[in-house]
Amino acid sequence: MTAEPTDEKPSYEEAREELIEVVRRLETGGTTLEDSLALWERGEALATTCQEWLDGARARLDAVVEKDVSSAE
Repeated sequence: MTAEPTDEKPSYEEAREELIEVVRRLETGGTTLEDSLALWERGEALATTCQEWLDGARARLDAVVEKDVSSAE
Protein backbone atom coordinates (compact mmCIF):
# COMPACT_ATOMS: atom_id res chain seq x y z
CA MET A 1 0.00 0.00 0.00
CA THR A 2 1.08 3.59 -0.46
CA ALA A 3 0.93 4.64 3.18
CA GLU A 4 0.71 3.04 6.56
CA PRO A 5 -2.56 3.68 8.41
CA THR A 6 -2.20 6.23 11.19
CA ASP A 7 -4.42 7.56 13.93
CA GLU A 8 -4.77 10.81 11.96
CA LYS A 9 -7.62 11.09 9.52
CA PRO A 10 -6.23 11.70 6.02
CA SER A 11 -7.50 14.58 3.93
CA TYR A 12 -10.14 13.78 1.34
CA GLU A 13 -7.56 14.02 -1.42
CA GLU A 14 -5.10 11.72 0.38
CA ALA A 15 -7.81 9.14 1.09
CA ARG A 16 -9.08 9.28 -2.50
CA GLU A 17 -5.59 8.83 -3.96
CA GLU A 18 -4.83 5.90 -1.68
CA LEU A 19 -8.23 4.37 -2.50
CA ILE A 20 -7.43 4.62 -6.22
CA GLU A 21 -4.15 2.79 -5.57
CA VAL A 22 -5.90 0.09 -3.53
CA VAL A 23 -8.46 -0.49 -6.29
CA ARG A 24 -5.70 -0.63 -8.90
CA ARG A 25 -3.81 -3.25 -6.90
CA LEU A 26 -6.96 -5.32 -6.37
CA GLU A 27 -7.85 -5.16 -10.07
CA THR A 28 -4.33 -6.10 -11.11
CA GLY A 29 -4.35 -9.19 -8.93
CA GLY A 30 -1.26 -11.19 -8.17
CA THR A 31 -1.59 -10.77 -4.42
CA THR A 32 -2.22 -13.45 -1.85
CA LEU A 33 -5.68 -13.93 -0.43
CA GLU A 34 -4.51 -12.43 2.86
CA ASP A 35 -3.08 -9.35 1.10
CA SER A 36 -6.23 -8.99 -0.98
CA LEU A 37 -8.39 -9.07 2.14
CA ALA A 38 -6.17 -6.48 3.83
CA LEU A 39 -6.39 -4.26 0.73
CA TRP A 40 -10.18 -4.67 0.63
CA GLU A 41 -10.48 -3.69 4.30
CA ARG A 42 -8.23 -0.68 3.78
CA GLY A 43 -10.30 0.31 0.75
CA GLU A 44 -13.50 0.11 2.78
CA ALA A 45 -11.97 2.31 5.49
CA LEU A 46 -10.78 4.83 2.89
CA ALA A 47 -14.19 4.89 1.19
CA THR A 48 -15.79 5.60 4.57
CA THR A 49 -13.31 8.42 5.19
CA CYS A 50 -14.08 9.95 1.78
CA GLN A 51 -17.82 9.72 2.45
CA GLU A 52 -17.40 11.39 5.84
CA TRP A 53 -15.52 14.29 4.19
CA LEU A 54 -18.22 14.62 1.54
CA ASP A 55 -21.02 14.48 4.13
CA GLY A 56 -19.26 17.16 6.18
CA ALA A 57 -18.85 19.38 3.14
CA ARG A 58 -22.53 18.93 2.25
CA ALA A 59 -23.56 19.84 5.81
CA ARG A 60 -21.42 22.99 5.70
CA LEU A 61 -22.91 24.02 2.36
CA ASP A 62 -26.44 23.33 3.56
CA ALA A 63 -25.82 25.44 6.67
CA VAL A 64 -24.57 28.37 4.57
CA VAL A 65 -27.50 28.12 2.17
CA GLU A 66 -29.97 27.89 5.06
CA LYS A 67 -28.37 30.94 6.71
CA ASP A 68 -28.57 32.91 3.46
CA VAL A 69 -32.21 31.97 2.94
CA SER A 70 -33.10 32.86 6.53
CA SER A 71 -31.41 36.24 6.36
CA ALA A 72 -33.13 37.04 3.04
CA GLU A 73 -36.59 36.54 4.54
